[in-house]
Amino acid sequence: MNVTTPASGRPDRRAATLVMACLGVFVAYLPVTTVAVSLPAIQSALNASTAQLSWVQDAFVLPMAAFILTAGVFGDVHGRKKVFQAGLLFAAVGAAVALCAQSVQVLWIGQAFAGLGAAALLPTTLALISHAVPDHRERGKFIGLWATALMGALAVGPLIAGVILDHTSWRWIYLASVPVPLIALVVAARLLPDSRAPWGSPRSSEAESGGGRKLDWPGQVTATLAITALVYGVIEGGAGSFTDVKVMVALFTAVAGGVAFVLAERRSDSPMLDLTLFRSPAFTATTLVAMITFLALIGFFFLLSLYFGLVQQLDTLQAAWRLFTVCAAAIVVGAPVGRLMHRVAPRVLITGGLLVISGALFSLTGVDAGTSFASIAWRLALLGLGIGTVVTPMTATAVASVPYQQAGMAAAGNNAFRQVGGALGPAVLGALLSTKALDTLPGHLTDAGVTGATQRTIVDTADANGLGAVAHLNLGADTGRALGALGDSFLDGMRLCLVVAGSLTLLAALVCVLLLRPRQASGSTTTAAAGADTAGQTPTVGARSGS
Repeated sequence: MNVTTPASGRPDRRAATLVMACLGVFVAYLPVTTVAVSLPAIQSALNASTAQLSWVQDAFVLPMAAFILTAGVFGDVHGRKKVFQAGLLFAAVGAAVALCAQSVQVLWIGQAFAGLGAAALLPTTLALISHAVPDHRERGKFIGLWATALMGALAVGPLIAGVILDHTSWRWIYLASVPVPLIALVVAARLLPDSRAPWGSPRSSEAESGGGRKLDWPGQVTATLAITALVYGVIEGGAGSFTDVKVMVALFTAVAGGVAFVLAERRSDSPMLDLTLFRSPAFTATTLVAMITFLALIGFFFLLSLYFGLVQQLDTLQAAWRLFTVCAAAIVVGAPVGRLMHRVAPRVLITGGLLVISGALFSLTGVDAGTSFASIAWRLALLGLGIGTVVTPMTATAVASVPYQQAGMAAAGNNAFRQVGGALGPAVLGALLSTKALDTLPGHLTDAGVTGATQRTIVDTADANGLGAVAHLNLGADTGRALGALGDSFLDGMRLCLVVAGSLTLLAALVCVLLLRPRQASGSTTTAAAGADTAGQTPTVGARSGS
């Protein structure tokens, strides 16, 4: 199939591309919060430990992070429409497997398939938009709508789960995720225009469409090894000890895999992730910001769902409305921020949003078991406003900070690092939570008057099976006091995690200030778009941020 030039996108094709891209990212992100608010119900139904519960989330995020780059290359070489459709199919298969799961291990498999689907959808949706909308000002509005669809998925997911769990089993939260992607797949076959990378790899002399690009198997294998080993090591280290042999081997493997990935990419004629992209300070800044921010935020959402269920003992729908506050606020500002991007420097928007996020996280350290919805709502809304201010300019700047022919790779790279942070979030903050809560639990039990054999039973159960397992113990007259002490211990751990998450977002803001300089943030967009505006011609390879 001949590849059309970016300038040839017609209004009807662009509208179809936008609708399908928004639907694709909606399908990709719907399982994130749908599953997050269902974790207490899943833990109770499947008797899962805290570490196993972390893997429910990470079984989705890990393959998404590990295979995003490969999906981007597949789309560049074989056509983004095909990869987009494959992503929808994987999402439907994953939801079907999870829907039938009778054990936590089968649930992991379903989540993994859904994660592979998300890995295919995320880079292709952005690459399709970049192809259809070469003008950087218009593209900012389109990416703003794309980000709004992303936040919309995060917003409605908890509400869907809440309504379902009020009436039936947790597994039915996956029901909608089977027909929706299948219908989208059929519609995409008729309406979605295809595209490929319009020029060869910068390291190749071939200029024909897709020429010089091929699958980078050494890079894929080493990247997958490094990411998987890192997340596994952090989860198992937090659940047990970082001095365990298997944990130390995993972390060493992660380091070795990371080094091997860098060496493989430096030597490859067609790298999965061209390391010269990091010569652009704007790309480097947005990539680091994405990873750090999503580590903090996804980890926080994991903890927040446990706080609502374990400490405040809310049902899923009540918890869903509280999470909806975050996403609704992000949606409100998402599209306007996309339109503001050509008037306000991305550095100002991203840094300001990160500072708002950090302030919201630090303010949440003041919540306790009795905090009302009204008292917590303004903190969650503030968090959402910060998120909505960051996501659109962060994504658009990463794509626009490199030459046009590398826009797909830049989108895939930014998403990959974002999802690595997202995979580490529940692992890192979950480990901190468990360690701190278990350290303080005996003291809180003693203060509550629960001592002797009962205290030892509670501590041993929490240590072996997670904090949530204590809620299922039959403690007789000590049940109320024990649950109160458990809630206090959880709050100790959550406050520590909030301080860490808030500090991480402050670090991300500092990275943004240091690397995302005003000229680079705005000039990169102009040069990248200018290189793309000449139909049928290769833009200047040196048109990077600050060039």
